[in-house]
Amino acid sequence: MALFKKKKDYIRITPNRNDAPQNEPAVPDNLWAKCPSCKKMIYTKEIGQEKTCPNCGYNFRISAWERLALIVDEKSFYEWDNDFETKDPLAFPNYQEKIKQMQAKTHLHEAVLTGKATIQNQAVAIGIMDASFIMGSMGTVVGEKITRLFEKATEQRLPVVLFTASGGARMQEGIFSLMQMAKISAAVKRHSNAQLLYLTVLTDPTTGGVTASFAMQGDIILAEPQALIGFAGRRVIEQTLKQALPDDFQKAEFLLAHGFVDQIVNRCDLRDKISHLLKLHTQKGWMTHE
Repeated sequence: MALFKKKKDYIRITPNRNDAPQNEPAVPDNLWAKCPSCKKMIYTKEIGQEKTCPNCGYNFRISAWERLALIVDEKSFYEWDNDFETKDPLAFPNYQEKIKQMQAKTHLHEAVLTGKATIQNQAVAIGIMDASFIMGSMGTVVGEKITRLFEKATEQRLPVVLFTASGGARMQEGIFSLMQMAKISAAVKRHSNAQLLYLTVLTDPTTGGVTASFAMQGDIILAEPQALIGFAGRRVIEQTLKQALPDDFQKAEFLLAHGFVDQIVNRCDLRDKISHLLKLHTQKGWMTHE
């Protein structure tokens, strides 16, 4: 009798986690989120539709469509200028593919959503920038859509409410992107000359050329709590000045203390606050010489 038996060849099969028995409970993804401000873990259902931290009040970034649902009256929004085609003036590598990917991901035509709506039955021209579309960067189409937003608002005698969220000019379009600053500013001035209200809401983040132009040109400037608002980046400024900056530098609260922002408003209160300001400043005779 053999002292040793030849071992049989076994095939080790690694179980696939996707092949779990059907009677086992499925655990959904994204049950928890970490607040960037207070660093605490939050049960996502506690964030609510407004997506604010229940511990510190931090406002998570939301899409343009989510913002629209929070602010305007139901079924009142009519979109403007959603048929522009983004060009590639510098033949930047993979730029057109990136645009198509962002359009599919965000269901937006470009980094800003513009149109006409009502807020508590008050007609407004509204624009909402979306940071999830190439960081809300301002290219030629974004510039043209915002310019036309003000032009149509001037023609129709409407106040403008504009939510900003941007990393600044779009590098893939070079100088063509920077030219949008002057073009939009001219349209803002014509709207102002027509004695019409322009209200801006600065959300996280609002930086670069957007801050340097139309974001800070509103008659009334609101901001969400702890929103990052500035032009150049913190590190660049520190290297230029060769000194450390305050911890809250470029935060909405810092800008409020230094007179750049009129009021900080919690997201859950924004709709009522905007409606109240519209009622106050769009009455007959406001900003007129009569």
